[in-house]
Amino acid sequence: MMAAQATVLIIDDEKKLNSLLARIIGLEGFRVLQAYTGKEGLKMLQNEEVVHVILSDVKLPDVNGVDLVKQIKEKKPYAEVINLTAYGTIPDGVLAIKNGAYDYITKGDDNDKIIPLLYKAVEKALLQKKIYDQQNKTIPKHNFNTIIGSSRQIREAIDLARKVAATDTTVLLLGETGTGKEVFAQAIHYESPRKLQHFVALNCSGFNSELLESELFGYKTGAFTGAVKDKKGLLEEADAGTIFLDEVGEMSLELQAKLLRVLETRSFIKVGDTRTTTVNVRIIAATNRNLEQEAQEGRFRLDLFYRLSVFSISLPALTHRKPDIELLAAHYLNEFALKINKNPFKMEKSFLDLLTKHSWKGNIRELKNIMERVVILADDSLIGPELLPSEFHAGTTETTNPMDMQSVEKQHIRKVLSYTGGNKTETARLLGIGLTTLYRKLEEYQIPT
Repeated sequence: MMAAQATVLIIDDEKKLNSLLARIIGLEGFRVLQAYTGKEGLKMLQNEEVVHVILSDVKLPDVNGVDLVKQIKEKKPYAEVINLTAYGTIPDGVLAIKNGAYDYITKGDDNDKIIPLLYKAVEKALLQKKIYDQQNKTIPKHNFNTIIGSSRQIREAIDLARKVAATDTTVLLLGETGTGKEVFAQAIHYESPRKLQHFVALNCSGFNSELLESELFGYKTGAFTGAVKDKKGLLEEADAGTIFLDEVGEMSLELQAKLLRVLETRSFIKVGDTRTTTVNVRIIAATNRNLEQEAQEGRFRLDLFYRLSVFSISLPALTHRKPDIELLAAHYLNEFALKINKNPFKMEKSFLDLLTKHSWKGNIRELKNIMERVVILADDSLIGPELLPSEFHAGTTETTNPMDMQSVEKQHIRKVLSYTGGNKTETARLLGIGLTTLYRKLEEYQIPT
């Protein structure tokens, strides 16, 4: 089955040998392409959507096959190259492997090795192609063009992020919770030279100090009770790529010292290990705290702050980018409508007015949750203010009769509860309230469950 999935390109100016190889490989079930010069081979690679393995002669009329490996890898990074030569030399073989060739074999003497070697190369190329496809599908979702907003504040932040993305500089993202710091971190990574490598995110506030150390640095077998086998830390998982440390201000002073060592030496010691592990990783950190003030008060290392803040970008709160509220609301309305097979929505002016006046303490994250709930509750294509929670109506004429607002809230809860199939936890999440608050309101409004 593997053979049927794979395409092999033979580049050799010896036409008889080229045809013989094509026949042998074709009988194995592979799709075979043939070229007789390096230029012709590169053109085929350009025109063919997928080529998994290239068998290339070293002595081609227009190019050295060993040098050709680099050009092949530029066009098809996932493909594997096997160099064929009539007179093998050790320096050529070493250079071929260094350039990225899978193997380097001598014609005639190694004919019996070609098919087994080809199968191994194809197996590796197929795996690399899957990874390549996944990475390249991810990239468009996380570039700067997907960040929504036209306000001056967000455009300035994007411009700064674009400039630093092309470098390897450490970045510190500042801003309130929900302002999109991880979205910016992903865009910086996926528009950087590291874009084909791993992007790993870690929320430092989600673990106690000991667990955070294990997650970040990894550990050796027997380092503590339950450490039954070696574990890679996220720094090692992100090697050659980027690690995003969200809420870095929550990290203990002891771990801050270890993170500082990583920034200074690109090395660390795993929990329970005695040897140093070296990594090549870019660090993007984020916080909603004033780290300089935290450092002055002894809760954050000043030397680490200076290391992290080589290039700082402040992300504006949603209330400081009011022109973007309509754009974001429309985006999320359409996104959630698509998810649950509803037609696109339009927003009434009164609905937009309430969105603009809202304080948005939870920023974009809060807006996204509100729009998800609105889509669930909406029966018509025109979205009106009655679909917004009660806190949006505070101080408006619609709230002069408190019983009216209670009726609206009761209707909201019933609809969301029905949508979730009675799942209280999911209902509370969509309503933006605690589970205890939901149970209190169910009892208060005598809503059957």
